[in-house]
Amino acid sequence: MGRGGRLRLNLLPLSAPAPGGYRSFSDSGTPLLEDSPSAPVNVTVRHLKANSAVVSWDVLEDEVVIGFAISQQKKDVRMLRFIQEVNTTTRSCALWDLEEDTEYIVHVQAISIQGQSPASEPVLFKTPREAEKMASKNKDEVTMKEMGRNQQLRTGEVLIIVVVLFMWAGVIALFCRQYDIIKDNEPNNNKEKTKSASETSTPEHQGGGLLRSKI
Repeated sequence: MGRGGRLRLNLLPLSAPAPGGYRSFSDSGTPLLEDSPSAPVNVTVRHLKANSAVVSWDVLEDEVVIGFAISQQKKDVRMLRFIQEVNTTTRSCALWDLEEDTEYIVHVQAISIQGQSPASEPVLFKTPREAEKMASKNKDEVTMKEMGRNQQLRTGEVLIIVVVLFMWAGVIALFCRQYDIIKDNEPNNNKEKTKSASETSTPEHQGGGLLRSKI
């Protein structure tokens, strides 16, 4: 929240509400000048909790705004809370002391030196139950834990696959090495077999001559 003076007027009674069940600050009799700024746009409610929320808005770029005024009202209840701040350029405001599981309507007005703008379009929101908020929080925590476990499982599966691939690569490399050794030994074995066969086919005589058969 920016620096500035804030005026809070809580639980002010209204005259008969508009057909929509709500009234804005300008409806209560505050005069609007011709040079007053335009109504804020893009009014949204975020960070919604059981007892608080944050309302934010935008203003036109060519307008000099020095503050804002917010009217907050329970739906179908003729009581209104005002929040006003000047000397600030903030574009958001916290709403506090809300009741859980309750519908609210908010309007935003811009404040300039010339005066106040018309009220923005009404924004209707409903605060959640505290139990629903806790359940949602617990659900988010469970989801995060499940994501963590799934991530661990995926990591373990990847490690197992990598180990198996390395083992298969080692087996294939060992097989190729043994195959090369066997292939290299084949010529030597063939030479030894040829030499042995030639020795057995031409036996020598003890005296050094070849044996001759007698006719």
